[in-house]
Amino acid sequence: MFALADCNNFYASCHRLFEPQYNNVPVIVLSNNDGCVIARSNEAKACGIAMGAPFFKIREEIKKHRIAVFSSHYTLYGDISARVMTNLARFTPDVEVYSIDECFLGLSGFENLKEYGKTIRETVMNHTGIPISVGIAPTKVLAKVANKTSKKYNGVMVLETAQQIHDALADYPVEDLWGIGRQFAHKLIKGGIETAAQFRALPIDWVQTHMTIVGARMWRELWGESCIPLKTILDPKKGMCTSRAFGKLTGDYHELKEATSSYAARLASKLRREKLCASLLSVKLLTNKFIAQELQAYPSITIPLEHPVNNTLELITQHSGD
Repeated sequence: MFALADCNNFYASCHRLFEPQYNNVPVIVLSNNDGCVIARSNEAKACGIAMGAPFFKIREEIKKHRIAVFSSHYTLYGDISARVMTNLARFTPDVEVYSIDECFLGLSGFENLKEYGKTIRETVMNHTGIPISVGIAPTKVLAKVANKTSKKYNGVMVLETAQQIHDALADYPVEDLWGIGRQFAHKLIKGGIETAAQFRALPIDWVQTHMTIVGARMWRELWGESCIPLKTILDPKKGMCTSRAFGKLTGDYHELKEATSSYAARLASKLRREKLCASLLSVKLLTNKFIAQELQAYPSITIPLEHPVNNTLELITQHSGD
């Protein structure tokens, strides 16, 4: 059995942790330099604030609904995430940190999973102040389904029997399945397959032919066959990115150079933290896609490095020199 623990509205919850006066108040978190919305509380979602909405386009809605606005604070999120994951690791030796706010737990051999899930949830909330949802099921894909469904059932959902799984998949949107992707979702919906149950009812031959090995693996996971093991040791990253949006339009070369130097320094810090080195450096610029009348451009340059590096000065010198 697998459990998926997912922090609810993580970025917004982190800010509420230190400013509790915003509990039950609509909250949004903006990207670097306050470009667009990257996180929303449930109350903000109810106000119609869309994920990725440009900040300058929703100022009236923010004022109308009295939405609290926070700038992103990734150091804070990383610190609180580490606390959450440390608490989760108390419940099983088999842990896969999937993202900053999600963690898979291996629960093979555990009994009374409903109560155990409640204990996990209450312990994390009491020790960190961050609300989480826990979904438990025989496979990772089903654990994802259970986790999303749990938000309607006091934060804990166990899919253990065939009937429980059948009921959960009956009206679960196929586009929300973990690993489906936009292209496959569009193809399935166009063919009349709108729920996870309908997808699971397809012949495996059809799935293998039209959705490759990824779709077939997902199909088997929906039938309770575990095909995606826990990754307790993460693979080294093959690529790393540091990106930011400017708070205002600029065409000043020196301002762009200063910004890219700052991003290169952050990238070097990430590399050292992961004990990695870079052998290739790419710098890309994007114009503001939300200004339709402006000519769009996407200049970029890729610089092969003479030898792998993670030194801040060397990375800055490389992109500055080119």
